[in-house]
Amino acid sequence: MSLFDMIAVLLVLTAAFGWINHVVLKLPQTIGLLVMALAASLVLIGVELAFPQFVIYEDAVALLNQVDFQSTVLDGMLAFLLFAGALHVDFNAMRSRLLTISIMATFGVLISTALIGTGFWLLANLFGVAIPFVWALVFGALISPTDPVAVLSTLKQVKVPQALESTMTGESLFNDGVGVVLFTVVLAAATTMGGEGLDAFHIGELFLVEAVGGGLLGWVTGYLAYRAMRAIDDYPVEVLISLALVTGLYAVASKLHMSGPIAVVVAGLLVGHRGPLDAFSDVTQRFLFGFWTMIDEILNSVLFLLIGLEVLVLRFDLSFIALAIASIPLALLARFFAVGLPVSLIRRRTEVMSGTVRVLTWGGLRGGISVALALSLPESDIKTVILAATYAVVVFTIIIQGLTLAGLVKRVVD
Repeated sequence: MSLFDMIAVLLVLTAAFGWINHVVLKLPQTIGLLVMALAASLVLIGVELAFPQFVIYEDAVALLNQVDFQSTVLDGMLAFLLFAGALHVDFNAMRSRLLTISIMATFGVLISTALIGTGFWLLANLFGVAIPFVWALVFGALISPTDPVAVLSTLKQVKVPQALESTMTGESLFNDGVGVVLFTVVLAAATTMGGEGLDAFHIGELFLVEAVGGGLLGWVTGYLAYRAMRAIDDYPVEVLISLALVTGLYAVASKLHMSGPIAVVVAGLLVGHRGPLDAFSDVTQRFLFGFWTMIDEILNSVLFLLIGLEVLVLRFDLSFIALAIASIPLALLARFFAVGLPVSLIRRRTEVMSGTVRVLTWGGLRGGISVALALSLPESDIKTVILAATYAVVVFTIIIQGLTLAGLVKRVVD
């Protein structure tokens, strides 16, 4: 199929499932799409097992293999979704929670990676699955960061107090960049040095170049784009400048081995905060923010559809189901400590709302980024195990935690 054909099929499926969800299921849009796509995938797998002569399953798998989930998410959708999310953030509210966000997005990810890696290694041995410890840490690194796409999508449906919303939004926007850096380092150690290359200096150097460098690059390019838009009052050109900023910045960051996600987040925060103050007219604000809202909604819908359909390609080994299911409470427990320890430190310097740890723990959704990172692993039996555990955690957090977060918030606030 051509690129146009693939896009056409995905958009038709997204629109059809979205309409059915709106009329029948009435679930939040992204969760409804995931549920329907997952159900459709399981039906196709069942049809294939019962009637091997039908070729519809093979056609669906061939289509998904052409899409390449990993590249589609990490090298395509992610830049637009992160920029759109950052553009709409209340910068002043997030800045007031900067200490909390910074600690959770760095030390929280490190704590979670260590806990999940150790726990996954112990569980694997318990279930008779041989996984080297460093590969268990790889799983910990890819599943620890909360997914900004999943979190921001859920927050649109759930009314959360501003302090908590700012913390959840800021953490999700920044910790995926930290998680990707950590994942890169641990994966390199696992594949090239058998786990003996975990050097603190190397990790610090990579973090400095990728995370800090990406942030500085995003600030410089975001400021240049802001100044360019301030010099004119022509909304089509200003929208075009924002598109050029996202695509050009993400591409340059990748070439310079800097964090593209962090770069576009910083640029989006700067443009979204400074632009309405003195660069955007009322007309420009309406069109530019409306444009990025639509980009966000459309790509979110397609992404969650793909997550549900991806089970057709993964075809997990049933012998790993027990380990995959056990990974769900492990991820929740690690999230509790990764949130609880930083919050305990922060309580001494700033007021923390009652129930913060519970909401942040249950609201730590994982999504397409974790699946994409798992798919990027080199082919091996270990990859099959990690994929099964990753998919189980992602589906649970999006569907179960996503649908029940509002009830938890209501109980905590009330």
